Amino acid sequence: MQDRFPAQRLFAEGAQYIDGRLARGDSGRAHAVIDPATGEEVYTYDLAGTDTVDAAVAAARAAFPDWAGLTPGERSDALHRFAAVLADRADDFSRAESLQCGKPLKLTREFDVPGTIDNTAFFAGAARHLAGQSAGEYSGDHTSYVRREPIGVVGSVAPWNYPLQMAAWKILPAIAAGNTIVLKPAELTPLTSLLFARAASEAGIPDGVINIVTGTGREAGEHLVGHPDVVMTSFTGSTAVGRRVAEIATATVKRLHLELGGKAPFVVFEDADLEAAVHGAVAGSLINTGQDCTAATRAYVQRPLYEAFVERTAALMETVRVGDPFAAGTDLGPLVSHAQRDRVAAFVDRARGYARVVTGGEAPQGELKNGAYYLPTLIADAAQDSEAVQSEIFGPVLVVLPFDTDDEGVRLANDTPYGLAASAWTRDVFRANRATREIKAGCVWINDHIPIISEMPHGGYKASGFGKDMSAYSFEEYTQVKHVMFDNTAVARKPWHRTVFGDS
Repeated sequence: MQDRFPAQRLFAEGAQYIDGRLARGDSGRAHAVIDPATGEEVYTYDLAGTDTVDAAVAAARAAFPDWAGLTPGERSDALHRFAAVLADRADDFSRAESLQCGKPLKLTREFDVPGTIDNTAFFAGAARHLAGQSAGEYSGDHTSYVRREPIGVVGSVAPWNYPLQMAAWKILPAIAAGNTIVLKPAELTPLTSLLFARAASEAGIPDGVINIVTGTGREAGEHLVGHPDVVMTSFTGSTAVGRRVAEIATATVKRLHLELGGKAPFVVFEDADLEAAVHGAVAGSLINTGQDCTAATRAYVQRPLYEAFVERTAALMETVRVGDPFAAGTDLGPLVSHAQRDRVAAFVDRARGYARVVTGGEAPQGELKNGAYYLPTLIADAAQDSEAVQSEIFGPVLVVLPFDTDDEGVRLANDTPYGLAASAWTRDVFRANRATREIKAGCVWINDHIPIISEMPHGGYKASGFGKDMSAYSFEEYTQVKHVMFDNTAVARKPWHRTVFGDS
């Protein structure tokens, strides 16, 4: 077990990365990273307090003028080198992510790490395309153009479900646009954020451009969000915590980007390819052990396919191999912690009082009993207003409900406070187009669920937040637009001056 990833040796100097160096936190409290597959401690470190956050922000502020002053090409070259270093260190990243999160190695090796490398390469190219509006004479007497400029020090907070990818989604557009950043990862899962910052230094990105502070949300996170030298906050996490982040950021008039909870509908129309929908539902609901804001959580199946869908989905779920994330053949690892496993179990236990648990609904025993495991679970026949349908469970649980008319299917899909992602399954182009128009979500897949790409934006509607990760659209969050206007007349007294003094 000790050779899974040598966190204690690699980060012996601490879990804070400030101005290009590892450091210890100042809170006076230690925290342990737990391997959720075994319950064993794998890394112990000192949490960041407010002084640690202040030091990181100061480093970012000091690094900002020189980094912002580079040409787009110079920043692009640095990010291309960064992508190459990440590719060289891919196995370290995969093992660290699997260790701290419980993700199967095949997920980290085929999804988390390649996606992060690709995202880095994308922003290396995008750094050269921060264009403003073309110059023009809009008033007749002046030439106007628009500059797009970096905004300064960004203070971001990332969650524990995708620590590496979320670190990348926060850091890359910020620094590609010329900003510097302080990132607070979740205290449960700091390892890949630290590796990411170290790889950036190895690639030649200057000290202070990327800083990591690992502490609690209440102390380090709130201090970072409220810091007077931080001009923008990007937060990914629950809607409840997002409200608190917004409250703090608003008090200091910060720019704010929020990617919050989700309860993604999975709408299966009667003409859908049933086999494809069943496979999509199992994969879409169980990826990352269901700890994904875009995961398929509410399957609405038109009544002619409902019973067959429930039967086949349950049967396919039962073939999913739950086991050690580092073992060959494992499909599904543990949840991130025993506390999260118990939270998911409590949702399912309460659902037994108003719905049918078709398969799963328990923690495995035997050799897996010490880990935070929970079996793939299918719940059927719940009411639309029930807790399992309306609340974010964030585990390997799919709830299935029937619907009759197309109108009802779309209405039920939208009957949620959230609006991050959704999918519709149909062979009918008109049904598909209607779903993309009328389902209120930041991403709507047709005949698939989950794939994301660097070139396309990710972000939500409604209580799922606002602003975009990935793609060139993310630069809207991390840049300031400035209007520049030149007089073309060389006349001392302009015609409009008469509105202040003198006559025409």
